Amino acid sequence: MAAQDTKNLFLSALLLLSIAVFSCQAALDTHYYDQTCPQAEYIVAQTVRNASIYDSKSPARLLRMFFHDCFIRGCDASILLDSTPGNKAEKDGPPNISVRSFYVIDDAKTKLEKACPHTVSCADVIAMAARDVVTMTGGPYWSVLKGRKDGRVSKASDTTNLPPPFLNANQLIQTFAKRGLGIKDLVALSGAHTLGFSH
Repeated sequence: MAAQDTKNLFLSALLLLSIAVFSCQAALDTHYYDQTCPQAEYIVAQTVRNASIYDSKSPARLLRMFFHDCFIRGCDASILLDSTPGNKAEKDGPPNISVRSFYVIDDAKTKLEKACPHTVSCADVIAMAARDVVTMTGGPYWSVLKGRKDGRVSKASDTTNLPPPFLNANQLIQTFAKRGLGIKDLVALSGAHTLGFSH
């Protein structure tokens, strides 16, 4: 199989996974903001594109942010919440210390608030941004299901549920199974690391 075919297969699997597995329980719709914020997709895409020109590592970081957010409490943007004196948030949990590019989501959200206040959820911004970085790096485009609600609970202790890098294949399969994810999902999400870089 050619390298491009392998890449497309991986990105297609990631696309299906993000649609099927990481959708909220509520009914989602690709046209959710068509009437209330028709420029939402464009604003997020432009913000992501500009950030990627400025920082070539932001595509991988945004894709990782989406996975780390969705794997804990579902795709609810709880990874964006800051810690408070009484609560250490997901953002500051050990597996998320190296998650970067929060500024991209903040920038997109600021622009969206100016264009259509109190309308687009941060959870949907992260989902659209993840789709946009996949597309920008040579993967397929898909219509993101939207209508996610932002979470209000974020606990660093929950990040221990993210699969650590030292797990063997059987342990990874079990960890993913607890989230309703199968072996194909594991392969697709593991393959997402090819978008980034290694130390």
